[in-house]
Amino acid sequence: MFGLRRLYDWVLSWARTPYGGIALFVLAFAESSFFPVPPDVLLIALALSLPTRAFRFAFIAACGSVLGGLFGYLLGYGMWHALDSFFFAYVPGFTPEGFVRVQELFERYNFWVVFSAGFTPIPYKIITVGAGVFHINIPVFLIGSAVGRSLRFFLVAWFIYRFGPPVRVLIEKYFNYLALAFFILLVAGVWVVKYFF
Repeated sequence: MFGLRRLYDWVLSWARTPYGGIALFVLAFAESSFFPVPPDVLLIALALSLPTRAFRFAFIAACGSVLGGLFGYLLGYGMWHALDSFFFAYVPGFTPEGFVRVQELFERYNFWVVFSAGFTPIPYKIITVGAGVFHINIPVFLIGSAVGRSLRFFLVAWFIYRFGPPVRVLIEKYFNYLALAFFILLVAGVWVVKYFF
């Protein structure tokens, strides 16, 4: 937990530099297609440090995430057969069985699958890459991504903007417990995909 505390402090330091927004964009982009760390941590840190810019940070995260999702879509669409073994071996949540289930979900629910993955702790990258593999309609994919990711990030931004200082005190005081809870949610999302999708 000490390492997480130091990481939290380091992430907060980005808010005091001109590169915080850029780092958030890059993290959101990468997480949507291949990187395992969600951008919410950096979004929360930046918004807590500068609550008046919380919605700007949410917009940056949403743009990075949607563009990263499109990159994931393109990876799945054009390069999946060259990359599938890498994803199955090294990216959490990717399994051959899971991909069969994702295909079934796309065939039945299409937009709602993308929207739900964009908003919930279920790893979004599985859906973005899967959408490309299974040739989901790009406008449907982009709309679902934009709505789901924007709703998620703007909800976080509103919460911090509305309750900023008390939320920061709460995080400072209970960071270890919150970090553990966040990790459990992340693992739960991966577990749900692995055993039910």
